Amino acid sequence: MISLNITGHTVEKLVDPFGLLSGDRFEFFLELDVEEDDELYSDKGVGIKVLFVVDETGPRISHYHLYERGTEKILDFALEEDEELLVFNYCKENIDS
Repeated sequence: MISLNITGHTVEKLVDPFGLLSGDRFEFFLELDVEEDDELYSDKGVGIKVLFVVDETGPRISHYHLYERGTEKILDFALEEDEELLVFNYCKENIDS
């Protein structure tokens, strides 16, 4: 289990230039604080890239992946259900920041 401690983020609203997609899409880059003894730890830092969608069915995470900050190398880890819920709630609360 990954112990998630989100320390910051950047978010950008994505533009659909052709108007093909319904709703709004946001790209989040979440910064994580990972302890040195965690298998996910990296000297460069770890983040989560999240594609967050808000449409007629409500808000949801469309896609995410963990990555090593600085190199953008994708890490082969998945979030536990409770961790995904934490990320969902964090994104939902911060789409306007």
